[in-house]
Amino acid sequence: MPTPRTILLTGAAGGLGTLLRDLLPPYGYALRLFDVAPVPGGAGPDEEVVTADLADRAALREAVRGTDAVVHLAGISGEAPFEQILRANIEGTYHLYEAALAEGVRRVVFASSNHAVGFTPRPGDGDPLIPVHTPHRPDTFYGLSKNFGEDLAQLYWDRHGLETVSVRIGSCFPEPTTVRMLSTWLSPADAARLLHAALTAEGVGHTVVYGSSANTRLWWDLASARALGYTPQDDSEPYAARLLAEHGDLRPDDPAHTRLGGDFTTAPAP
Repeated sequence: MPTPRTILLTGAAGGLGTLLRDLLPPYGYALRLFDVAPVPGGAGPDEEVVTADLADRAALREAVRGTDAVVHLAGISGEAPFEQILRANIEGTYHLYEAALAEGVRRVVFASSNHAVGFTPRPGDGDPLIPVHTPHRPDTFYGLSKNFGEDLAQLYWDRHGLETVSVRIGSCFPEPTTVRMLSTWLSPADAARLLHAALTAEGVGHTVVYGSSANTRLWWDLASARALGYTPQDDSEPYAARLLAEHGDLRPDDPAHTRLGGDFTTAPAP
């Protein structure tokens, strides 16, 4: 697939969106930034800004118009009451797909999450890595909304031919801050590499991939991401000694450490 030129980046004022504003343009992208919150610093070179809610379907369709692809990060990025998740993550993602379909955009990269399969037991030493076809086992309403997004993407591919790469993002921060993140960490530079691969790979249909770096302590299988052309360059292991000294290793008797979703599986409902 030729490199898309203009990308609609929803959730552009969030943590990952802010990182990608600097990291995607070197791949040749011009960014149209969409968020309900003001984008820090306003529009930069080769950027446009749209401040609107995903519930504003007219504004969303106008934002999609003329773009080549969408990177959909917008929504609530952690657990919240169901009514809030429903409006922002479920209805909002539906509105995004309807706008893309109406405007003829043929590729979406959807920010799914490892919390879509959060109750999956994490592998022990010597166990196989968790595949992308493991059954949905959401650990929260947030994780449930990511299941919905993946299934919606499948529907729009099968019914309308609108392609999606659903990226089950692990933990995307400048560096890992917990022992769990030694397994789930996605460096910002690798995030940009993965999204570029997802935007340009041929014939993706609806493809689900895990989003992390090539971590020594990796829990899930990156094969489907690598098949897109993703070649991760980073590994969390240089941070391991310090984090283990500060926090200790993951304990097998701690329920928060026995599942992919970590403490999302044990946190009380909001």
